[in-house]
Amino acid sequence: MKYRKLGNSGLIVSELALGTMQFGEKMNMGGLDQEETTKMVNLALDKGINFIDTADVYSLGESETLLGNALKGIREEIVLATKVRLPMSENVNRSGATRVNILRGIESSLKRLRTDHIDLYQIHGWDSNTPLEETLDTLNDLVRQGKARYIGLSNYLAWQAATSIQIQTRNHLEKYITAQLHYSLVDRGIEQEWTSLCDYYNMGILVWSPLAGGFLSGKYIKGAQASDGTRFSEAGRFIPFDRDKGYTIIDVLKKVAGRHRVSPAQAAIAWILKQPCISSVIIAARREKHLEDNIAATDLELSDEDLLELDEVSHPGYSYPKWMVLQLDAAEDPRPKALYPERYADKGPWPDLRNTEWKG
Repeated sequence: MKYRKLGNSGLIVSELALGTMQFGEKMNMGGLDQEETTKMVNLALDKGINFIDTADVYSLGESETLLGNALKGIREEIVLATKVRLPMSENVNRSGATRVNILRGIESSLKRLRTDHIDLYQIHGWDSNTPLEETLDTLNDLVRQGKARYIGLSNYLAWQAATSIQIQTRNHLEKYITAQLHYSLVDRGIEQEWTSLCDYYNMGILVWSPLAGGFLSGKYIKGAQASDGTRFSEAGRFIPFDRDKGYTIIDVLKKVAGRHRVSPAQAAIAWILKQPCISSVIIAARREKHLEDNIAATDLELSDEDLLELDEVSHPGYSYPKWMVLQLDAAEDPRPKALYPERYADKGPWPDLRNTEWKG
């Protein structure tokens, strides 16, 4: 196992983290019981994983409870992350990033996880119904009280994260150090703005669903119904993406994986580990053999040829304004070429579109 810094902090985490949506029976995501949960946790730790991510909403608290039991006696050996914000009941105040719900949420999570602190406490999504200052002030209080060591966000738009960090900076509040975001070969949307934001603020990206709900494992067949017992058959198509393009990506992914004699899942995870700003990739499995296979991705070194093939088949293109930013800043401005010649050694980060021939 290899290790990286957790965003803009000194905390060291494994580059693969154990996800926990499959713990518990209320989400149709795996239904693992206590014995199975404990086995998964012990397997992950034996393989060098020291970072585990959960959330209060996973099976409405059951995942945290099972995880807390599995960590009895070894809690201090791992970096523990959880999240708050999504509805925990029909009670209108049991949802959101309000002071009331965050304070109640962390106390409940601490009890279920059998611990006195959370290493990384994350807001599970943007709350358009609560003043942002209320959320950020409350998170700052939790760090000052020692109930949370660090704070992170998840499922924000880039402008929402930037606004949050500016408020935190201006008001001398604890800052977000991580962003938990979906990223995979079939959905590279965070590259439009998020990776630049994380690079600028030195935030670490925690990737959820790197296999797009298992699609990139290669087990789904074009035109066929999802097999019983798979994520798509039980939980539906939670992650939207272009399936036709997805199958084209799968073909190249299998080709790359075949060159290394590994599974497509390993190649897909290894590709993400090569991308910028990644602190950890969250993996999860219902069966131990699948978890072991995913963990093996940490030992896979993709070649430049592999990376180029996967990039070309999966690249979504650049929407405005990113293409204009690249054109002006990387192609037309002479200063970057003088300051960072190494960036332009291989044609540079962006082809100059001026005076190019149109081939219609």
